Amino acid sequence: MFARKIIAAAVLGTVMATGGAASAKELSFANFMPSNHPYVGSTFQPFADQVSKLTDGKVTVKLYNGGELGAGPVQQYNRVVDGVADLAVSLPGYTASQFPLTLLSELPGVLEEKTGTEDIYKNLGLFKHDYRRVHLVALWSSAENVLFTRDKAVRSPADLKGMKIRVPSRATGLMVEAWGGSPVSMPVTQIYNAMQTGVLDGAMIDGTGVNAFKLNEVSKYITMGMKTTISPFFIIINRDAYAGLTPDQQKAVDEAGKDAAMHGLESQLKVAEAGFRSFAAEPGKEVIHLTADQAAAFDKLSVPVTEEVVKKTGGDAQKIVDALKADQ
Repeated sequence: MFARKIIAAAVLGTVMATGGAASAKELSFANFMPSNHPYVGSTFQPFADQVSKLTDGKVTVKLYNGGELGAGPVQQYNRVVDGVADLAVSLPGYTASQFPLTLLSELPGVLEEKTGTEDIYKNLGLFKHDYRRVHLVALWSSAENVLFTRDKAVRSPADLKGMKIRVPSRATGLMVEAWGGSPVSMPVTQIYNAMQTGVLDGAMIDGTGVNAFKLNEVSKYITMGMKTTISPFFIIINRDAYAGLTPDQQKAVDEAGKDAAMHGLESQLKVAEAGFRSFAAEPGKEVIHLTADQAAAFDKLSVPVTEEVVKKTGGDAQKIVDALKADQ
């Protein structure tokens, strides 16, 4: 009997020791963007560093850039739900049916480019239903989408007639269609080849596309100045992975996530502005800043799009839009 107690105590000690050693957790972070993308250095790696700092190294985050855990942005949400990755970054627009409330923030005229992320965080609880299968770590608005065109200058909706334009989401597609273009849904990683070969005539994307995706090499014009969509980004974590953290560790992840959201917007605005400057400086390129009257022609066509999406979303959609606009 005594020997059995000694053996049992030894086994228990081993389990406890093993458990203590295993308490340090490494969370995998799936990132479909290349390792040289501005977000990696300005947002994702600082997020990882802050999680480690706030948890005294008991929780670490390892970045898997360039689609190491699976290519492309479309499946990022499912990778987290299925546990292929603990954390992932993506855009709700790629799986719009999962994020109807979040995508209300994208609609033209709902958010201001520079203050959008602050307004989202003031109303973050309104989006929680979209993230019921995961835990939302960070959510931020981007630089506004502008129109890159391959070889035709666009200064009016009439100029867009018949042009095939890549869009990042359903709402952007409805907007482009209202303007007279033909929307084509396509991941950002495919834009370059599609524009180079003439499959696309243009693309709606923010200004970071100039350098991050080399769209200056396949575009002659950028048109901006109209009210347009502002695509949100998220970082999410697997529910079980989050539940496996202590309350203090969960708080650390959430705190680091909010900071990452603010860094994400700041970084994107900075890189987008630099992209516009470098594009305009290239021979044969033009950044078209619409006049107030020119922009109004686009904006008038966009108003019914926002109204239609809000109506079809139903529920608290109008409440969310009103809340976001109220904070401007």
